[in-house]
Amino acid sequence: MTSKRVNTTATARLKQDYLRLMKDPVPYVRAIPLPSNILEWHYVVQGPEKTPFEGGIYHGKLVFPREFPFKPPSIYIITPNGRFKCNTRLCLSISDFHPDTWNPAWSVATILTGLLSFMLEKSPTLGSIETSDYTKRQLAAQSGPLNLNNKTFIELFPDLSEEIQSEIKRRDEEIKQATESSGRLSSNSNIRNNNSPSFNQPFNNNNEPNQGFWGSALANIFVILGFAAFAFTVKYVLRSVID
Repeated sequence: MTSKRVNTTATARLKQDYLRLMKDPVPYVRAIPLPSNILEWHYVVQGPEKTPFEGGIYHGKLVFPREFPFKPPSIYIITPNGRFKCNTRLCLSISDFHPDTWNPAWSVATILTGLLSFMLEKSPTLGSIETSDYTKRQLAAQSGPLNLNNKTFIELFPDLSEEIQSEIKRRDEEIKQATESSGRLSSNSNIRNNNSPSFNQPFNNNNEPNQGFWGSALANIFVILGFAAFAFTVKYVLRSVID
C-alpha cells in the first residue's frame, strides 16, 4: 500500500512538473519523460551563446526514484561534451549523491536549471572532467551527428533530429560545391599554363641555334676590332716618341 501510494505521488508530481515546463520552459534546456516510464526523463541542453558549448546539442537523462519528490534523481549526460563524463552518475547538489542537500520543493525545472549552471562552471566534482575550450568547441560541433546514433533521442526529439539532418546535408553540399569549384579553378589554371609561353624559355625555340651562332660571331668581330684599335694606338704613340 505504501509503495503504491508513494509511486502515485511521484507520478502526480512529475506530471505536474511536465505541464509547468511546457508553459514555462527552462532557457537552453528541454526535457520529456519516456512514454513508457514517467520516472525516466530525457533532456537536451543546447549550448548557450558566447560559451565553449555554443552550437552543441547535449542529450542526457534524469532517473527519478519512486520516492520523488522526497528523494533526488540520478543525473546522467550521454553526449560527449568536455565537462562531464558520459553515462556516469553525476555528483551534483541536486542529484542523488547529496540527498542531505535535496529540497522536496525543487521541481524538474529547478534540476535542469542547476544542471546547466554546473555545466557552465569549471569547479571539479565527481563525474566532471577537465578539457580545453578548444576541445569543448570541437565536441560541440560533433554533438549533433553523434546524437543521431541514439534511437531514444530521435524518438523523443524528432524536430531536433530533423534540424541536425538538414544541417549535415547543408554542410555536405557546401563541401561538395567548394570541392567542385576548386577543381574547376585548378583545371583552368593548368590550361592557361600549357597555352602560355614560359618566362624561362625564348618565344621562338626554332631560332635559338641561329641566334646563338650570330651572337658568337658578332662578339668575336668586336674583340678583333678592339685588339686592332689598341695595336694601332700603341704603334702611333711609339712613333711620336721616337720622332
